[in-house]
Amino acid sequence: MSQTIHTKKTIPAAISATMRSSKTWACASTIGLSVLLALPVHAADSASSATDYSPNNLFIATSIATRHFDPDPIHNNTQHLLNLEWNYEKDYVVGGATFRNSYRQPTQLIYWGKKFRPLDSTPDLYVKVVAGLIHGYKGEYQDNIPFNKYGTAPAILPAVGYCYKHVCSEVIVFGTAGAMWTAGVRF
Repeated sequence: MSQTIHTKKTIPAAISATMRSSKTWACASTIGLSVLLALPVHAADSASSATDYSPNNLFIATSIATRHFDPDPIHNNTQHLLNLEWNYEKDYVVGGATFRNSYRQPTQLIYWGKKFRPLDSTPDLYVKVVAGLIHGYKGEYQDNIPFNKYGTAPAILPAVGYCYKHVCSEVIVFGTAGAMWTAGVRF
């Protein structure tokens, strides 16, 4: 009898958590889609806005939403990301980030990469690829990322981003595990 009561309490809680996660992701997806649909209008208003900023600028960002492709109740979808990135000549970037990984462990990333601007009509839209070292997957989760023999592993992260004046947003794909939506400011 007590098992049945426990099961009835657990299943609705799991469904409720899944629905909250789905609602957050749906909201983030709707906002992202709205931004993408507004690109042609914004491009007509400020086609030169990407060139209005010095190629040497600092970008500070945080995570807004995270979604794992194969969700597990143990996964953390609130990363508390703090990312600091220096953009320098010819769209090269170098940066570092601190966050909580999928298993709530403090994690750090240092990286170098490049932005590509595929559409001349929308210079504020970009694709970014960075490579670097990630540190923080330890203990029982150490083997959850490849080549993590000593707690530090190589990482390659592709992203798609868009900037409007000083505000930028990116969707970053982290391997086959999931994607994170970020927002920040450049100055």
